[in-house]
Amino acid sequence: MLSDFIPLFIQLGIAAGLSFTLLKAASLLGPSRNNKIKLTSYESGMDPIGSARERYSVKFYLVAMIFIVFDVEVVFLYPWAVSFDEFIAAGAAPGVMAVVLLFVIILTIGLVYDIKKGGLEFD
Repeated sequence: MLSDFIPLFIQLGIAAGLSFTLLKAASLLGPSRNNKIKLTSYESGMDPIGSARERYSVKFYLVAMIFIVFDVEVVFLYPWAVSFDEFIAAGAAPGVMAVVLLFVIILTIGLVYDIKKGGLEFD
């Protein structure tokens, strides 16, 4: 059983060895003449103003998490949509449709709750 994974382990070992070798070769062979101008931050051709370690609002993280949750949930609907014809042919469409409808209702309740709490509003 474990012998079936030997090619995978060999490939992972080669990939790890190659990446380590290339990174070390680049650091050893590449030029490293650092000066004050090279070490300054560069952002879209403008001089940096303030610290690069500014804190983001918690609202930013909440919107990002909401996006990820709903994005992942929509991905769960793709296999159902692709194989719906097979459910109809097998006669299982009403049961599957009820489960998917429950899933979509739960998502809608979550979205309405988020909108009511102001999770998608920006100030």
